[in-house]
Amino acid sequence: MKKIVIALAILPLSMCAQPKKFSTTSEQWADSLYQTMTLREKIGQLFMVAAYSNKDQKHVNQIEKLISEQHIGGVIFFQGGPYRQAKITNTLQNKSKIPLLVGIDAEWGLAMRLDSTYRYPYNMSLGAIQNNELLYKMGQQMGHQAKRLGVHFMFAPVVDVNTNPKNPVIGGRSFGESKENVAEKSLKLIKGMQSTGVYATAKHFPGHGDTSTDSHHTLPILKFDKNRLHDIELYPYKRIIPEGLASIMVAHLEVPVLESEKGRPTSISYKTVTKLLKEDLNFDGLIFTDALNMKGASNYKTPGQIDLEAFLAGNDVLLFPENVPLAVDLFVKAIEQGKLKEERLAESVKKILKHKHQANLHRTKTVDLYNLTKDLNPSIADDLSFLLYKNMLTALKNNNLVIPLKATEKIAYIALGNATSKNFEKALKKFGNITVVDADDVREDLSEIEGFDRVIIGYHKEDNVWKNHSFSNKEKQIISDVAKQKSTVLVSFAKPYVLGELSSINHLDGLLLAYQNNDFTFEAVANALFGYSEINGKTPVSIGNHFPEHAGLWIDKSHSIEISRASLEGVDADRLNDIKRYTDKVLRDKIAPGGQILVIKDDKIIYDQVFGTLDYENRQEVSQKTVYDLASLSKILGTLPVVMKMYEEGALKLEAPISQYLSEFKETDKANITIKELLTHQSGLIAWIPFYKQTLDDNKRPDKELYSTVPTKNNSLKVFENLYLTNEYKKEMLQRILDSKMGAKKYVYSDLNFILLQQIVERHYQQPLDVLLQRYFLDPMELTTISYNPLSKMDINTIAPTEKDTYYRYATIQGYVHDMGAAMLGGVGGHAGLFGNAYEVGQMMQMFLNGGKFKDKQLLKTSTINTFNTCFYCQKGNRRGAGFDKPQLTASGPTCGCTSPDSFGHTGFTGTMAWADPQQKLIYVFLSNRTYPSANENKLSKANIREDIQQVIYDSL
Repeated sequence: MKKIVIALAILPLSMCAQPKKFSTTSEQWADSLYQTMTLREKIGQLFMVAAYSNKDQKHVNQIEKLISEQHIGGVIFFQGGPYRQAKITNTLQNKSKIPLLVGIDAEWGLAMRLDSTYRYPYNMSLGAIQNNELLYKMGQQMGHQAKRLGVHFMFAPVVDVNTNPKNPVIGGRSFGESKENVAEKSLKLIKGMQSTGVYATAKHFPGHGDTSTDSHHTLPILKFDKNRLHDIELYPYKRIIPEGLASIMVAHLEVPVLESEKGRPTSISYKTVTKLLKEDLNFDGLIFTDALNMKGASNYKTPGQIDLEAFLAGNDVLLFPENVPLAVDLFVKAIEQGKLKEERLAESVKKILKHKHQANLHRTKTVDLYNLTKDLNPSIADDLSFLLYKNMLTALKNNNLVIPLKATEKIAYIALGNATSKNFEKALKKFGNITVVDADDVREDLSEIEGFDRVIIGYHKEDNVWKNHSFSNKEKQIISDVAKQKSTVLVSFAKPYVLGELSSINHLDGLLLAYQNNDFTFEAVANALFGYSEINGKTPVSIGNHFPEHAGLWIDKSHSIEISRASLEGVDADRLNDIKRYTDKVLRDKIAPGGQILVIKDDKIIYDQVFGTLDYENRQEVSQKTVYDLASLSKILGTLPVVMKMYEEGALKLEAPISQYLSEFKETDKANITIKELLTHQSGLIAWIPFYKQTLDDNKRPDKELYSTVPTKNNSLKVFENLYLTNEYKKEMLQRILDSKMGAKKYVYSDLNFILLQQIVERHYQQPLDVLLQRYFLDPMELTTISYNPLSKMDINTIAPTEKDTYYRYATIQGYVHDMGAAMLGGVGGHAGLFGNAYEVGQMMQMFLNGGKFKDKQLLKTSTINTFNTCFYCQKGNRRGAGFDKPQLTASGPTCGCTSPDSFGHTGFTGTMAWADPQQKLIYVFLSNRTYPSANENKLSKANIREDIQQVIYDSL
């Protein structure tokens, strides 16, 4: 179908046929009604007067008078509010014998004119988007919102090709300088809007994109030849007219090649409206004048006269007339004198009436006021805006592949411009190590940015299409000075043209064009800068001598997951938001100080919330960067991947006995425990050994014969700050496992199994577990918060405390592993010791869910993961996989009971959970420090919080 559409666009104009616009019923209704109307009623239909919902009753009374006395055909609303406008609409519709057409100038949605309504991106921002289907959806939403408000004509889109960067009136209202881009995006927006039954109006015919003056104040002159006019300005109209465009608005321009009379605007030029638009371009839709009070028109003729001239030129609807009674009288006189033929009047009036019938005005004229404001601001509009702003981002420079940025980089952020930047700073801090530096301080002393790996400069200008966005000299100097000294990424939240003013672009490592300054762009830029979404926009205009039109680098995301929204992935967002009921309970009942919840569907983050604080004392809020002690999640995220790698290499066999890998176990009652039995907790080993208790003295304090306060050659196992255990105690721990009582080989969850698995992989590879995990998994996946002993890599204030220890270390445990046995192993245990945030736990789980693949890297074989995700002993009542936990076999267990049998994951003592479901392509991560300040009572487990939240997630699918 697409090829056919393109072919039609290049046919000779005389061969371009439009789809049938009206039903037979609409035509019959219009003909019948026309026969009953008086001459003045017919003439009145031609006028669409200005209406404001922010004015007083006197204004409404004046319009009512025009309805009753002059029989006007419609109103065009300007400033005000939706509820007030709807009430006025109902009043006027009830007053009018013939239903009124209601129009509104709403190029970026109703918010262009009305408060409390939705605002979409400006056309030039949309011009950067490569997926034009998004514009169809935007047109649909604009149409639905207009229809809900009782609006029939949206005076949009602007289809002017903005080839003049200094255009004072079009500029950002245009899709750009490419005629093809303008035409395709206009067509999608029009089709989306008209699919809802609301009429689109292309403007400003024949083309206002290369003007240097504003037709609101004077008459712009376009001194083009016909070839140029047809090649550029008229191209979009030739493309969209054959596709069923409902209406066109004619601009007030002086175009000598079309109209020889000097000073005659195109809006009242017969050669322009009738000869060119109606005959040459074969347009038979409704033709509107631009507002007749604009100086570009009103300077040519007086009120009344200008209306008649415009109608004689071929227009159907006279927009914003200044004196309707006078104009109607002049029309009547023109008919009486034979200057205006009845046939010409009938042509336009019947066309207007047919549009009214097609808009169902013969049935419904009034607007339902109930829930109006909410209906005009649906959540799906935010979902679409998320996609629109995400897809417009344009990368113009990326030297040394600085984008995506790394979370480990120390980054200074400098805000320039005169608009808000606070929410962008907040969005950046969600992912990165960001320090805000004052621009004036940097200007005075560049040492302010010493010690940082990189600088981000945000250029924030008021999100207003009419405002001047130019850089000040001071701002230009700051950009130049900073970029010369540090690796710098400039993000411009302003019109694209302003970048042409910069002479220092060559010094920038990164340059990102965000087009507008609002929360949607802030989120989109932060996500993209830190690799959680790709960048694929193209500049809709050329930027000075720096970049041509359609410039833009494609930058892939660096993570295996990206950020999306629930409803965009087919998930009920309202139901998903019920999760907050449970997090509120956690805080209210002091089940945990705070936590993180992450839900990933089809590789996309659809829910990402933090709640509460790190503790109950300092009240530092949890953020997405907060790192938690993962406790037993260490088994599947730390030990298990290395075990699986060893298995893939043929160095480990599931059926092989432990004694084959650990010689100490030969000739013991544990010699025949298999690797599979260790992994599935079917080994017969006891659940736990409180190793630390034997290292305490009579006062239940760490024994000074075993511990030192400083690291030494013999005491290098760091258990806590100023507490180092003798190196020999690792052997003692292993011996205690050997000496432990052996039980029947049935399901008993035991940490000892994974302490032994740690020993096996470390002996095979001759390297510690943390080094192996880093080399084979964390480094290839570029994960930075998942680590053992996190204080060696990050600030303590980013880590949630786990307990006020009153039995072993006698201090608040923060940044050191909570599990005592793992602490005695130097913080690296096969069963515990791993720390991380929800994002990186989610990515590890995503790697498993994707069959061992992370982006383009196959870290493990799919067959390996499938093998380890097998419930080997289900028939014996043991739900466990080989390392992975599995859904419960009885009434209670680790999940909500709603996951698929293929699902897998684990829970942790500190209040953590990570679960993946291959059937739903779903990952759920819950992190908390429920053990703070005391681990004695597990309120989290008793309250079933993790499981109930998981149920909410499944209910939302």
